[in-house]
Amino acid sequence: MATDASPKFQKPDLLPVPQPPDFHPEVIVSPVHDGLHFWQFMVAGSIAGSVEHMAMFPVDTIKTRMQALGACPIKSVSLRQAIGSILQVDGAAGFYRGIGAMGLGAGPAHAVYFSVYEFCKKTFSGGNPNNSAAHAVSGVFATVASDAVFTPMDVVKQRLQLSSSPYKGIWDCVTRVLREEGFGAFYASYRTTVLMNAPFTAVHFTTYEAVKRGLTEISPESANDERLVVHATAGAAAGALAAAVTTPLDVVKTQLQCQGVCGCDRFVSGSIRDVIRTIVEKDGYRGLMRGWMPRMLFHAPAAAICWSTYEAAKSFFQELNSGHKSSTVT
Repeated sequence: MATDASPKFQKPDLLPVPQPPDFHPEVIVSPVHDGLHFWQFMVAGSIAGSVEHMAMFPVDTIKTRMQALGACPIKSVSLRQAIGSILQVDGAAGFYRGIGAMGLGAGPAHAVYFSVYEFCKKTFSGGNPNNSAAHAVSGVFATVASDAVFTPMDVVKQRLQLSSSPYKGIWDCVTRVLREEGFGAFYASYRTTVLMNAPFTAVHFTTYEAVKRGLTEISPESANDERLVVHATAGAAAGALAAAVTTPLDVVKTQLQCQGVCGCDRFVSGSIRDVIRTIVEKDGYRGLMRGWMPRMLFHAPAAAICWSTYEAAKSFFQELNSGHKSSTVT
């Protein structure tokens, strides 16, 4: 009897396919954050934004004080002098003036921010998770939408943060601005904010996705176990780089939002060019980098906190959805 099977009865498709020695299959981390409902992205983003801004609010106050020009008390870009002035004039509570306005604005704005980002990323990426251009464009769309929500409360927040602010609180600031300057005052800096945040967000999201991908590839076998560290590290790098690049426009934004308050200059036209010219005339080109250090100190940990919280919230919703599907099937 013949012991060898005829070739036509062999099934080569069931045999293992030999691979070259240097073959490394692409490691794809399990998509634990996919398949969420739109409202879940909004809730995750709202939680992340609120936690981020509340945790880092004192640093944001220092930045605002350092960037405000005119007759405002802080004339130096020294971080130590800014902190000392706040403690001397307002005490420790001065670091938290305006935090209520931040709380009212950050939650809704970040809900819009992340939900628009996720929707656009899914639309523009074409199924390619490594599409950097899609991440950048999605980030720009997200910031344009979220800035429309956040800018009015950001104006209130920064005016309350100024030393010797004439406003008693959020409601007093809102009513007085409406009465004395009109509704347009809440959006005087919107154009500048978008022009600042569009490149900020493009750099931020592109850097975040790139660093996250790079860290995942370094240790793919533990990518899921260490995803919190990966998100935090990638977020910190993205926040610091984006903050440094866009500081000059952030200074311009502060001037427009605080104009006419606490002796700060008022700009008739409100154009970016006029504000930049005024800053350069008063403080030279270095004035455009006022507050760069606290801005980076704010955005690096803030982005780490934000992304870690956001991804953790998405993981929670993913597990919730998986459990719901399992119970439905059984």
